[in-house]
Amino acid sequence: MTECTQSSFGFHPLFRREVVAQFDGGDITSDAGGLLLREVDQKLNLTPRLAACFIDHRRSDKIEHRVEELVAQRIYGLALGYEDLNDHDQLRSDPLMGVLIGKAEPKGTDRRRQQDQGKAGAGKSTLNRLELTPEKADAQARYKKIVYRQEALDELLVDLFLDSFSQPPSRLELDLDATDDPVHGNQEGRFFHGYYREYCYLPLYIICDEFVLCARLRRSNIDASAGALEEVKRIVAQIRKKWPEVEIILRGDGGFSRDAIMSWCEENGVEFLFGWAKNKRLLKIIGKQLQEAKVQFEETKTAARVFTEFSYQTRQSWKRERRVVAKAEHLEKGANPRFVVTSLSAEKMEARALYEELYCARGEMENRIKEQQLALFADRTSTEWMRSNQLRLYFSTFAYQLMQGLRRLGLKGTEMEQAQCQTIRVKLLKIGAQIRVTVRRVWFSLAEGYAFAKVFAEVYRNLQGVPATG
Repeated sequence: MTECTQSSFGFHPLFRREVVAQFDGGDITSDAGGLLLREVDQKLNLTPRLAACFIDHRRSDKIEHRVEELVAQRIYGLALGYEDLNDHDQLRSDPLMGVLIGKAEPKGTDRRRQQDQGKAGAGKSTLNRLELTPEKADAQARYKKIVYRQEALDELLVDLFLDSFSQPPSRLELDLDATDDPVHGNQEGRFFHGYYREYCYLPLYIICDEFVLCARLRRSNIDASAGALEEVKRIVAQIRKKWPEVEIILRGDGGFSRDAIMSWCEENGVEFLFGWAKNKRLLKIIGKQLQEAKVQFEETKTAARVFTEFSYQTRQSWKRERRVVAKAEHLEKGANPRFVVTSLSAEKMEARALYEELYCARGEMENRIKEQQLALFADRTSTEWMRSNQLRLYFSTFAYQLMQGLRRLGLKGTEMEQAQCQTIRVKLLKIGAQIRVTVRRVWFSLAEGYAFAKVFAEVYRNLQGVPATG
């Protein structure tokens, strides 16, 4: 039977004119806004520093894709919305990808094998080997020879944050949170989590403002605070090495109000503010305030809040008394008491401001986690092994930091300066363009009908004024 490949597509006519489509436009990309991401990358020196966190045991005379090019391809792919390695079998043929990852010949005309001609980037198999390399691989390994160094990647996340400041800040709030990362196969480390009612991982995030300082993949059969103190210790040490005098406040929900964490903070000059679960003793202490809030609600028919504070010590788990702030709230559905425990004194911040202004502000980190999971595919941890899934989480995190850099450096002062990553991708990165490669230039003829050309120009001007990180 003859195999027929359709090359022309006829659509409903436009009055007297036929409407016909063909894939004959030449080198055209749909992601030309990625050039702005490349400028951000150049300013942050991100992908070269990321590549330095890997050890490459391959023979230099046998490779066509440097580590820097491989990690850049993975990062740019995620930022542009391509979550699967399979996508790269098509993306590798896009000259834009060749430009983004720094190929001398963005159209792949210098590839060694005939079958690779016209494909500047790496295919899914090469990228897959990058992700699946075992920790102890060496030059004798057969296929997987590029080993990532976890401690170096962790350090780089904090360095990107430190480099964003032109002068030392007076105070930093580090937010801790755990979230669910559903798994759908027989991955290493999978467990059923009763709270989330699913098989999942339980990654730990530490975030300051919009910067992810830690993204640690963990099994889900653990306490939410497991390993948090170790991560806090290294991050605080790295921050204070550069800024010894900066005030640091740890914030988290009740899952992190553990005596070991609070005691370490008290011994090392770090303030803390954690949620604290209610119990009968606590409810009895604030009984008067709960009644007062109820009376106010019955009079006004609107939510009523009464704040109080007291010194408190658990009967077994705490080594000492600590300040507890209570919110006695009454809503239409009834009493809604909340408690936080803190090392901050009443002189530094009174009870209402402590809860409403400082503690509640930690909710913003949840938006950052959702943004990374939904827009940068942080939950795409579908390999068999935890180590390779951790690397995928790293790639997602650095892709997020690249997008966050675009928002922070490029979109400042524009109509999109508060836009989330998905909006930035759709409105600023998804631009059609024809690509022409000559001896001296790579030309991108952007679509004249692009709706956000003004914003694009503003972002470009903003980025040109940003000094590069050394």
